[in-house]
Amino acid sequence: MSWIELTAYLGTGVIAGVMAGLMGVGGGIVVVPALVWIFAEAGLGGDWIFHLAVGTSLATLIGTGSTSAYFHHRRGAVRWDLVLVLVPWLVVGAWIGTAVAGSLEEIWLRRIFGLFLVYVGSSMLFKRAQGESGELSGTLGIGLIGTGIGSLSALLGIGGGTLIVPFFARSGLDMRRAIASSAACGPPIALAGVFGYIAVGWGRDGLPAGSTGFVYWPAVVGILLASIPSAPLGALLAHSLPLLVLRRIFALLVLAVAAKLLWDPG
Repeated sequence: MSWIELTAYLGTGVIAGVMAGLMGVGGGIVVVPALVWIFAEAGLGGDWIFHLAVGTSLATLIGTGSTSAYFHHRRGAVRWDLVLVLVPWLVVGAWIGTAVAGSLEEIWLRRIFGLFLVYVGSSMLFKRAQGESGELSGTLGIGLIGTGIGSLSALLGIGGGTLIVPFFARSGLDMRRAIASSAACGPPIALAGVFGYIAVGWGRDGLPAGSTGFVYWPAVVGILLASIPSAPLGALLAHSLPLLVLRRIFALLVLAVAAKLLWDPG
């Protein structure tokens, strides 16, 4: 691995960590597009660049997500009773998502991720109010929702917070507890997804040395070295910067990346 490549991973980690702390967005939204570009420039991944980026992103989220969940737990904000109900379904969904990803051509994985970025960018530009307090769905409802969120999260290489936070908030949790409980759900999704991407990527031709299936470990280490210490900086900046303006700027950048993936996938 060259110094330029390592610098790119460290830079990606810094940006992902700061944006996670500043905006509350999942690192995968930043990490996956960055890795696609880095892998392409470095000639890594062959026909599996996007799959490798998604699997690697999930591996980084085990570390960053666990750190975030730990600090939320120390503040007593995690509703572990709800997390423990939802997590088994998220894990099942993650395995389904990786199985689907392994059968998809790269162009379709790019398009699905691009459409998801359109959703994220639009939601950040036109944020809607959360629903009123209520109760969590019944067992069937939780199973369907949890499996769906886990599948999409693993398919896209994200921790699921973009989907889980609104679900918890509309089910009666205040936003602080919704975010904290969502953070605790991220590592199980990421861990299940990593095992899935290792399995579906095992033995594929064209994967670089240092990878296990669709997980490239040098990138994982480089991103984690920078993202974990950067997240507290983002949280600190959140109290001193104009978040509404920054949120809109970031949303426009997300939409620009989405346009690149959807209309110029090469």
